[in-house]
Order: sequence, then C-alpha cells, then structure tokens
Amino acid sequence: MSSQVVKDKKIGVIGLGYVGLPLAVEFAKRYKVVGFDINSNRVSQLKSGFDHTREIDEDRLQDVLSFDCTSLTGLFCTTEKQYLESCNMFIVTVPTPVDRNRRPDLTPLLRASTLVGGLLKDGDIVVYESTVYPGVTEDECVPILEKQSGLTFNKHFFVGYSPERINPGDKEHTVARIRKITSGSTAESLETIDQLYSSVITAGTYRASSIRVAEAAKVIENSQRDINIAFVNELAMIFNKLGIDTQEVLNAAGTKWNFLNFKPGLVGGHCIGVDPYYLAQKAQEIGYYPEIILAGRRVNDGMGAYVADQLVKSMLSRGTNVIQSEILILGFTFKENCPDVRNTKVIDIIRRLEEYSIKVCIYDPLADPNQVKQEYGVICQNGNFVPKRYDAVLLAVAHKEFIDLDIAALCKTGAVIYDIKSFLPDSLVHARL
Repeated sequence: MSSQVVKDKKIGVIGLGYVGLPLAVEFAKRYKVVGFDINSNRVSQLKSGFDHTREIDEDRLQDVLSFDCTSLTGLFCTTEKQYLESCNMFIVTVPTPVDRNRRPDLTPLLRASTLVGGLLKDGDIVVYESTVYPGVTEDECVPILEKQSGLTFNKHFFVGYSPERINPGDKEHTVARIRKITSGSTAESLETIDQLYSSVITAGTYRASSIRVAEAAKVIENSQRDINIAFVNELAMIFNKLGIDTQEVLNAAGTKWNFLNFKPGLVGGHCIGVDPYYLAQKAQEIGYYPEIILAGRRVNDGMGAYVADQLVKSMLSRGTNVIQSEILILGFTFKENCPDVRNTKVIDIIRRLEEYSIKVCIYDPLADPNQVKQEYGVICQNGNFVPKRYDAVLLAVAHKEFIDLDIAALCKTGAVIYDIKSFLPDSLVHARL
C-alpha cells in the first residue's frame, strides 16, 4: 500500500473514552494526533499517563504522549479546540446513548459535528465511528458540517463512517487486531480513509459499498448478540421452571459444531443494551415494527428483576426472613474485568431487592464509587470493603478478583449463594441463572 495519500495527515480525535483513546494511541505511533475531550479531568489524567478505563496501560500511554502540538507524531491531549485547527482528518468517537424513554439521543454526536464544522478547511475529511442508525452521517451530521463551515459537501470536504468495534476489558481483541469496516462519501475519500486505517489496523480493513451499509453493519452486530442472549435468557427461565440446570444444557448442546455459544445473563453497557434501540427507531420511522428486535430487548431488560425474584424465592425456601435481611452483591460494572458502569443492569437487581425491604451491600473492586453514587445514587464499596456475614451473596459480575474471595466466610448459616455467571464452583452455589 502506498503511503503517499496519508503521510501528511494530522488527525483530530474527538472524544477520548473507551473508543477514542485506544484509536488515538494506535494512530499516534505513526501520525500526529490531537486528542480532544470536553472533560478536563479526563484530559488531565491522560496527560499524567493514567487511563481510568484501563484500556491503555501507563507504559503504552507514556510512549505516545506528546506535549508539543507541532511534533510529527504522538498524542497531544487537550480541551481547547484551537489545537484542532491544524488537523486535516477528524475522527468522531463520542457516545451515542438513549434517553430515559429509550430513544436514540444524538446530542453528543450533533455537538461534535458543530465543533468540527467550525474547523473544516478545503480538502478535510471527517470520519464518524459512533454507533448510529443508517442515514445519520449523511442526513444529520453533514448538514451541520456544511452550515458551520460554509463549505460544500463532496466538493470542499468529505465524510466517512468506520464503526468502532471496541470490546471494553478485552486485552486480546484490541483495536489493531479487529478488522475495520471503512466507507467514504466518494471513491477518493474512501481510498484515503481506508489507507489511513490500514496503516495501523493489523487485522486489515473491509471497504463497505456506502456509508449507510457501514452504519447498518455496525448496528446489527450488537442487535444480533442481543437477540441471541435474549433467547438463552428465555431458555434459562424455562429450564428453571423445569428444574433443569441451564449451563448443563448449554454444555451438552455445545457439542454440536454449529451451536452458537451464548450464555444467559444481564445485558447492559453502552453497546449491546443500547444499539438495538437505534435500529428499532429507524425501522419504526419507515413504518415497520421490529418484532424480534424489541422482543429481545424486553426479555433482556427484565432480567434484573427476574434474578432478584429468584434470589428472594431461594431465600424463602431456606427459611430466611427476607424483610430487613442483608444481601451482598458482588460486582456492579456492566461486564467482567472492566470498570465501565454505563447502563449496568446490576442496578435493576438492586432496585428490585429494595422493593422487598432488603438491605443491599455492593462490592466491586473495579467500579468508581463516586461515579456509581453520582449516576445511580447507591453506595458501592471498592477498596474499603469491610467483610461481614450476609443472608445471601449474589455474584453479578465475574471479575477475576472474585476468584480468590472466600465467599463462604461472608455467609450466615443457611445463606443463599446465587451465581448469575456460572463462575463459582458448583459445590458452593445454591442457585444459578
């Protein structure tokens, strides 16, 4: 591949979270990257070499950090947009959440487009990585870019879409090791975008035929996983009524070569628990009601309450007085070995248990207690965990830190141990999902 097209690129990455930072670090090994974020605390931490998401360790971050915006390579982190003015390639990696009514909230994306639009120059390219439904890049973002810049789309500036495929907490499937979909608004811009990503993504790229195809590909990746997990969650509820161990059934079925290996559990986070609503919203806008997608969402959104009810039934069956009983929840983040608490469904378990007048204690060695308190209004013990005995222990998240935890020592006589993740030894557990 010729590097002529991309050798002079100076890249501005808008948003330094779970998606933006790993990408910025990878590009900074070969290009000058200006990493922009509106969170001043986040930028200060990154400048000191600390990444609270734990996606990039201190040594890797220090290797690429730069405090000179004019150097040829390296990552310059800032909250000041004027440092982006010299960039000619902008990559937008801001979050795309849903609101309280589970409708897509494009506010961060549109604000980022406003910011970038005010910086655009003749020949610049803007690439979006944020998850959206088909049409957002060209129908929602491009008009803002044109308005703010006074430039004409596909004449003075160009856009592309290359969906993020970051898996938080996964140290094997890192950004450079995951094949990247690329797309562009013209053949020439696609060539540039694809060459740029190809220069740092060792797993290679896949050129989509259009931006809308790339947008659609991203949104169905997580929708497919959501539906498959909903299926095994429903199986777990059926097998529970039949008195059959779900994990044993899955182990047996998994001996067939083409059986898909999905496990029951909570579906939260910023991707699988959110992206299907983007596709569902677009489907309904064009007059189609997405039966399977929304059915899967209903099942998965109800799992927290289901788990809590099953735990209470197990406690009652062992003669425990549920009212004012004490339950320890192990784990609060949305997935194992990751500090991300966005859209965690563990909170649904806690809210349901509180309806039974149960006292809930939460312990998660990875979660930020201040963030948990601010976003969810509950107390999460971290390094200050004080062991005591509980009427029940529920393992909600399979952090590796829990492997050596003496859970039996945390239980009162007759206590129930409920394992959502099939993580603990069978001999220790009284109930599983």
